[in-house]
Amino acid sequence: MAEIRKIDGETWSFEEAGVRFFLLTGTERALLIDSGMETHNAKELARELTDLPLSLLNTHADPDHIGSNGEFDAFYMHPSECVNFYGKQKRMGQAEPVWDGDVLDLGGRPLRIIAMPGHTPGSIAVLDGKNRRLFSGDPVQDGRIFMFGEGREMHAYVHSLRRLMTFAGSFDQIFPSHGNCPVSPALIPELIRAAEDILAGKASGAPANMFGTAITAYDMGMAVFLCDE
Repeated sequence: MAEIRKIDGETWSFEEAGVRFFLLTGTERALLIDSGMETHNAKELARELTDLPLSLLNTHADPDHIGSNGEFDAFYMHPSECVNFYGKQKRMGQAEPVWDGDVLDLGGRPLRIIAMPGHTPGSIAVLDGKNRRLFSGDPVQDGRIFMFGEGREMHAYVHSLRRLMTFAGSFDQIFPSHGNCPVSPALIPELIRAAEDILAGKASGAPANMFGTAITAYDMGMAVFLCDE
């Protein structure tokens, strides 16, 4: 059961063990950003907080973000993530495309989609310019950043973070799906430097095992990068 935390009168987080998702409302619509892992009734939980027309957007399609997708006939997702959702995860449902630069307006609360490939091909972040908040999914966090296995690519991750820096004047807080929440935008350049050090062979990693896969874990201080062996 997810624990519901009120951020303000139009924003809530749903806290599971190790992952969170969010509900945002405007004057006309409501939006769930992701739908949990063990939670399978996110729509029902959101209905306890709002009776506005409700939609779902997935920041990406890893299993800990799509737990309640089955409650929705359709959901927003970057098309590059469909290979993960339909192929790797073998899930069903109608993905409605959102592209980099698209704006979803909840009614007085426009949300801009920012493409963030790297963690997965179709990862996105959501910029809530009205409230100067960024909902970052997995790429920007101070926890464990999964960069091993099919679809992960560190070079793309660095490019995405560098582009995200061009939006840094538009948000004061970052609300990630894992780790502490919120975190400061100052984390972004630290993650860039850490990822570049890993790519350049300047970082020391330790062998680890994740889900039966041998990986290398890089504890960079501000976050832990879990990379291919």
